[in-house]
Amino acid sequence: MLSPTVRSELADELARAEQNRVAAPPLVDRYPGIDVVDAYEIQLLNIQRRLRDGAQVVGHKVGLSSKAMQQMMGVDEPDYGHLLAEMEVFEDVPVDTSQYLLPRVEVEVGFVLGKDLPGEDCTEADVLAATVAYAPAIELIDSRITDWKIGLADTISDNASSAGFVLGKQRVAPADIDITAIDAVLTRNGEVVAEGRSDAVLGDPVIAVAWLARKVATFGVRLQAGDIVLPGSCTRAIDARPGDDFHAEFTGLGSVRLRFA
Repeated sequence: MLSPTVRSELADELARAEQNRVAAPPLVDRYPGIDVVDAYEIQLLNIQRRLRDGAQVVGHKVGLSSKAMQQMMGVDEPDYGHLLAEMEVFEDVPVDTSQYLLPRVEVEVGFVLGKDLPGEDCTEADVLAATVAYAPAIELIDSRITDWKIGLADTISDNASSAGFVLGKQRVAPADIDITAIDAVLTRNGEVVAEGRSDAVLGDPVIAVAWLARKVATFGVRLQAGDIVLPGSCTRAIDARPGDDFHAEFTGLGSVRLRFA
């Protein structure tokens, strides 16, 4: 494990990389002993810094929620990051691509919580009971690590590579749709670039949200009413370039758009 001083130094480095848009070398190359606990503590240092500056946590995202990604990273569980109010982007306002290093988009079924979730004993039934609606979503991801050459500790330290999110307008109650059978199609400038289905996320996105509730409880955090949860991508990540116009269509759930300038 890293010392508190080294953790603080690496948190500062990642914060500067995001602010200046100059990527940092992979942490795992320079500190082979860095572990998951180190990485989450580094992530929390930067989240706490942003909260002191006036940011507000509005939810969480789950990463590495597909078996393929877990196998690639050599892990057997997902990871998570924080969603802040300042990270929300909007369908009718183009995103300034220059504010990011190497932005990508992922298609997700967002959860909107209407009740607080339990902590370490949270079940899938608890998630369904607490979810007021699903929403079409696109997550904007970015890496403050050079060229996306990331190991597990890199992405966790870097807020699970999260940079932004947008929700479409439609809301569907859990009782009105099969969360495991939502097909998603992503187009970029009118061309289909990715297709997937919601059960790509651990077989059922609800499993990812229950895992998240249990995981964050170990850090003294609870998922609360009003929170947005992004459980993981239905499709592979797609690079975003200036001028790109993304449109994600979900069967039975509506659509969401994200444009880049």
